[in-house]
Amino acid sequence: MEQKLVIGVGGASGVHLGLRLIEHIPDSIELFVVVSEGAKDVAYNELGVDIEVCLDTLKQKRAFRIYDEDELDSGIASGSFGISAMAVVPTSMNLLAKIANGLCDELISRCASVMLKEGRKLLLAPREMPFSPIALSQMSTLSSLGVIIAPPNVGYYAKPKDLESMEKLFVGKWLDALGIPNTLYARWKHHTEGNL
Repeated sequence: MEQKLVIGVGGASGVHLGLRLIEHIPDSIELFVVVSEGAKDVAYNELGVDIEVCLDTLKQKRAFRIYDEDELDSGIASGSFGISAMAVVPTSMNLLAKIANGLCDELISRCASVMLKEGRKLLLAPREMPFSPIALSQMSTLSSLGVIIAPPNVGYYAKPKDLESMEKLFVGKWLDALGIPNTLYARWKHHTEGNL
Protein backbone atom coordinates (compact mmCIF):
# COMPACT_ATOMS: atom_id res chain seq x y z
CA MET A 1 0.00 0.00 0.00
CA GLU A 2 1.32 3.44 -0.93
CA GLN A 3 2.19 5.70 1.97
CA LYS A 4 0.20 8.95 2.12
CA LEU A 5 1.51 11.89 4.13
CA VAL A 6 -0.08 15.23 5.00
CA ILE A 7 2.13 18.18 5.89
CA GLY A 8 0.36 21.12 7.49
CA VAL A 9 2.25 24.40 7.37
CA GLY A 10 1.09 26.40 10.37
CA GLY A 11 1.31 30.12 10.96
CA ALA A 12 4.16 30.16 13.47
CA SER A 13 7.58 31.65 12.88
CA GLY A 14 9.71 29.23 10.86
CA VAL A 15 7.39 28.53 7.93
CA HIS A 16 10.49 27.74 5.87
CA LEU A 17 11.01 24.65 8.07
CA GLY A 18 7.77 23.22 6.69
CA LEU A 19 9.05 23.93 3.19
CA ARG A 20 12.34 22.14 3.98
CA LEU A 21 10.40 19.10 5.20
CA ILE A 22 8.35 19.04 1.99
CA GLU A 23 11.60 19.22 0.00
CA HIS A 24 12.94 16.03 1.64
CA ILE A 25 9.89 13.77 1.40
CA PRO A 26 10.75 10.86 -0.95
CA ASP A 27 8.86 10.62 -4.24
CA SER A 28 7.62 7.17 -3.18
CA ILE A 29 5.30 8.85 -0.65
CA GLU A 30 2.09 10.48 -1.89
CA LEU A 31 2.20 13.99 -0.43
CA PHE A 32 -0.57 16.44 0.45
CA VAL A 33 0.23 19.93 1.75
CA VAL A 34 -2.15 22.21 3.66
CA VAL A 35 -1.15 25.86 4.01
CA SER A 36 -2.76 27.97 6.72
CA GLU A 37 -3.64 31.62 6.19
CA GLY A 38 -1.22 32.45 9.00
CA ALA A 39 1.58 30.63 7.16
CA LYS A 40 0.99 32.82 4.11
CA ASP A 41 1.40 35.96 6.23
CA VAL A 42 4.46 34.66 8.08
CA ALA A 43 6.14 33.55 4.84
CA TYR A 44 5.76 37.01 3.40
CA ASN A 45 7.09 38.65 6.59
CA GLU A 46 10.01 36.25 7.14
CA LEU A 47 10.95 35.26 3.59
CA GLY A 48 9.72 38.30 1.68
CA VAL A 49 7.90 36.12 -0.85
CA ASP A 50 4.49 34.61 -1.46
CA ILE A 51 4.49 31.05 -0.09
CA GLU A 52 2.76 29.92 -3.31
CA VAL A 53 5.94 30.85 -5.21
CA CYS A 54 8.01 28.67 -2.85
CA LEU A 55 5.57 25.77 -3.22
CA ASP A 56 5.52 26.10 -7.02
CA THR A 57 9.33 25.86 -7.00
CA LEU A 58 9.15 22.69 -4.87
CA LYS A 59 6.50 21.24 -7.21
CA GLN A 60 9.03 21.40 -10.04
CA LYS A 61 11.08 18.79 -8.13
CA ARG A 62 8.26 16.44 -7.01
CA ALA A 63 4.49 16.19 -7.30
CA PHE A 64 2.15 17.04 -4.44
CA ARG A 65 -1.31 18.48 -3.95
CA ILE A 66 -1.76 21.84 -2.17
CA TYR A 67 -4.85 22.73 -0.13
CA ASP A 68 -5.99 25.94 1.52
CA GLU A 69 -7.15 25.69 5.10
CA ASP A 70 -10.81 26.23 4.17
CA GLU A 71 -11.04 23.10 1.95
CA LEU A 72 -12.81 21.05 4.63
CA ASP A 73 -14.64 18.96 2.02
CA SER A 74 -11.40 17.52 0.59
CA GLY A 75 -10.58 13.81 0.68
CA ILE A 76 -7.79 14.21 3.23
CA ALA A 77 -10.39 15.46 5.75
CA SER A 78 -11.84 11.94 5.94
CA GLY A 79 -10.49 8.88 7.71
CA SER A 80 -11.53 6.76 4.73
CA PHE A 81 -8.95 8.54 2.54
CA GLY A 82 -6.21 6.48 4.22
CA ILE A 83 -3.58 9.02 5.24
CA SER A 84 -0.65 7.16 6.87
CA ALA A 85 0.84 10.04 8.86
CA MET A 86 0.77 13.80 9.32
CA ALA A 87 3.26 16.46 10.38
CA VAL A 88 2.42 20.06 11.26
CA VAL A 89 5.58 22.14 10.77
CA PRO A 90 5.68 24.67 12.25
CA THR A 91 2.84 24.33 14.73
CA SER A 92 1.45 27.62 16.01
CA MET A 93 0.11 27.81 19.56
CA ASN A 94 -3.34 28.41 18.04
CA LEU A 95 -3.16 25.14 16.07
CA LEU A 96 -1.78 23.31 19.10
CA ALA A 97 -4.75 24.47 21.20
CA LYS A 98 -7.25 23.51 18.49
CA ILE A 99 -5.80 20.02 18.10
CA ALA A 100 -5.56 19.46 21.87
CA ASN A 101 -9.20 20.47 22.31
CA GLY A 102 -10.66 18.68 19.29
CA LEU A 103 -11.58 21.81 17.32
CA CYS A 104 -11.80 21.20 13.58
CA ASP A 105 -12.71 24.55 12.02
CA GLU A 106 -10.04 24.44 9.31
CA LEU A 107 -8.29 21.69 7.34
CA ILE A 108 -5.06 21.30 9.35
CA SER A 109 -6.86 20.77 12.67
CA ARG A 110 -9.43 18.51 10.94
CA CYS A 111 -6.69 16.31 9.45
CA ALA A 112 -4.97 16.16 12.85
CA SER A 113 -8.26 15.10 14.42
CA VAL A 114 -8.56 12.36 11.79
CA MET A 115 -5.05 11.11 12.66
CA LEU A 116 -6.07 10.89 16.32
CA LYS A 117 -9.38 9.11 15.71
CA GLU A 118 -7.80 6.67 13.24
CA GLY A 119 -4.79 5.96 15.49
CA ARG A 120 -2.31 7.21 12.89
CA LYS A 121 1.03 8.94 13.39
CA LEU A 122 0.82 12.69 14.11
CA LEU A 123 3.87 14.92 14.61
CA LEU A 124 3.67 18.51 15.84
CA ALA A 125 6.62 20.92 15.77
CA PRO A 126 5.60 23.76 18.11
CA ARG A 127 7.55 26.94 17.47
CA GLU A 128 7.48 29.19 20.52
CA MET A 129 9.87 30.14 23.31
CA PRO A 130 9.29 30.02 26.17
CA PHE A 131 6.25 27.75 26.19
CA SER A 132 3.36 28.95 28.35
CA PRO A 133 2.01 26.65 31.08
CA ILE A 134 -1.15 26.25 28.97
CA ALA A 135 0.84 25.18 25.88
CA LEU A 136 2.91 22.73 27.98
CA SER A 137 -0.28 21.23 29.40
CA GLN A 138 -1.73 20.85 25.89
CA MET A 139 1.48 19.22 24.65
CA SER A 140 1.40 16.82 27.60
CA THR A 141 -2.22 15.92 26.82
CA LEU A 142 -1.41 15.31 23.15
CA SER A 143 1.72 13.31 24.00
CA SER A 144 -0.36 11.06 26.27
CA LEU A 145 -2.54 10.36 23.21
CA GLY A 146 0.50 9.26 21.19
CA VAL A 147 1.20 12.52 19.36
CA ILE A 148 4.89 13.14 18.68
CA ILE A 149 5.86 16.56 20.05
CA ALA A 150 9.04 17.56 18.23
CA PRO A 151 9.97 21.24 18.45
CA PRO A 152 12.91 22.38 16.32
CA ASN A 153 15.63 22.11 19.00
CA VAL A 154 19.29 22.05 18.03
CA GLY A 155 21.23 18.82 18.62
CA TYR A 156 24.74 20.15 19.13
CA TYR A 157 26.24 16.65 18.85
CA ALA A 158 25.63 16.98 15.09
CA LYS A 159 28.00 19.98 15.11
CA PRO A 160 25.82 22.26 12.95
CA LYS A 161 28.00 24.79 11.14
CA ASP A 162 25.27 27.13 9.94
CA LEU A 163 21.52 27.65 9.74
CA GLU A 164 21.17 25.23 6.82
CA SER A 165 22.84 22.38 8.72
CA MET A 166 20.61 23.09 11.74
CA GLU A 167 17.54 22.92 9.50
CA LYS A 168 18.74 19.61 8.04
CA LEU A 169 19.01 18.27 11.60
CA PHE A 170 15.43 19.31 12.37
CA VAL A 171 14.09 17.83 9.14
CA GLY A 172 16.11 14.64 9.61
CA LYS A 173 14.77 14.17 13.15
CA TRP A 174 11.19 14.74 11.95
CA LEU A 175 11.69 12.22 9.15
CA ASP A 176 13.07 9.75 11.71
CA ALA A 177 9.98 10.23 13.88
CA LEU A 178 7.75 9.63 10.85
CA GLY A 179 9.67 6.45 9.98
CA ILE A 180 11.18 7.88 6.79
CA PRO A 181 14.86 6.92 6.28
CA ASN A 182 17.28 9.79 5.69
CA THR A 183 20.93 10.81 5.95
CA LEU A 184 20.40 14.53 6.57
CA TYR A 185 22.43 14.84 9.77
CA ALA A 186 25.33 13.24 11.65
CA ARG A 187 24.04 10.61 14.09
CA TRP A 188 25.34 10.52 17.64
CA LYS A 189 28.39 8.36 18.05
CA HIS A 190 30.64 8.31 21.10
CA HIS A 191 34.21 9.31 20.30
CA THR A 192 35.45 5.86 21.39
CA GLU A 193 33.19 4.10 18.87
CA GLY A 194 34.92 3.43 15.61
CA ASN A 195 33.35 2.59 12.29
CA LEU A 196 32.37 -1.07 11.97
